[in-house]
Amino acid sequence: MGMHTDAHIVWDWNGTLFHDVDAVIGATNAAFAELGLEPLTLERYRELYCVPVPKFYERLMGRLPSGAEWELMDATFHRYYSEHRVRCALAEGAAELLAQWSEAGRSQSILSMYGHDDLVPLVRGFGIEPHFIRVDGRSGPSGGGKSEHMVRHLRALTDIDPARTVVIGDAADDALAARRVGAKAVLYTGGSHSRASLEAVGVPVVDTLAEAVAEAERLAG
Repeated sequence: MGMHTDAHIVWDWNGTLFHDVDAVIGATNAAFAELGLEPLTLERYRELYCVPVPKFYERLMGRLPSGAEWELMDATFHRYYSEHRVRCALAEGAAELLAQWSEAGRSQSILSMYGHDDLVPLVRGFGIEPHFIRVDGRSGPSGGGKSEHMVRHLRALTDIDPARTVVIGDAADDALAARRVGAKAVLYTGGSHSRASLEAVGVPVVDTLAEAVAEAERLAG
């Protein structure tokens, strides 16, 4: 099979297609409470958030968490998040945009740092899985960056041209991962980062997923 020459989108999941920011803030504050840290507002979270996640905690604590502290906070975060994600939904217009992209004969995939075994049934439960040629979640320990995962993701998509690929995500790390493989990126303000921190990355920043898809079309040429 020859390489596809049409545009391909690699979607991020958490904070992008899946509007889970309230669950994430609640889980983060539950994790912070384990160490006696003050809770964060959404604005403060977006101002400080970064990956790898231990670095984010360092910004708040003034030091990196110890191994035991990290394990406690990580376990607390995931326990709380799992309980509260059930009240979260797809981002506004996401289902329609995914359908329209597929109906236009273009391909798309998901690459998430959310655990693979949790991600796949969640995507399936929203009825959107048929729109994707691949859905990849994290298979190793949590807390790292996305770049190495992106390399493996695109390597598995053997007929997709990285130069015609656009990563849509809500974090600076999504743009760094795109750069690693020679793809382009669009960053969305509905998730984990403030607009100011996203704009500092030097790629297009948008406030809606509809704008993100339109920008992806433009970037992919």
